[in-house]
Amino acid sequence: QVELVESGGGSVQAGGSLRLSCAASGYTYSYCMGWFRQAPGKAREGVAAIYTGGATTYYADSVKGRFTISQDNAKNTLSLYLQMNNLKPEDTAMYYCAALRTTDSWCRVWSLYKHWGQGTQVTVSS
Repeated sequence: QVELVESGGGSVQAGGSLRLSCAASGYTYSYCMGWFRQAPGKAREGVAAIYTGGATTYYADSVKGRFTISQDNAKNTLSLYLQMNNLKPEDTAMYYCAALRTTDSWCRVWSLYKHWGQGTQVTVSS
């Protein structure tokens, strides 16, 4: 069973940066790891994903060039990161780490993710 714990959220002014972290325990090789976000009154959306078996990355168009997903693998534990630069007020949301055991080609199918963290709030003021 994969367990995910996010950290690193906070409040920042527009143009600023934040780095989110997710500690993933109990995972095995060949997982898609993703970052999602949900703003009040809006549907949850996939932001970025990475394949643990090969480090292929995927991004939503709204964050390309501003956000970077990365991972740091250790024995039975993975640390997932989301570096967010040039933040905009529309990036304000609860951010979630998620995992899906599958092959690389499914990482962008956001609806398939099964394991979720509790979320961390990101607030960007103008």
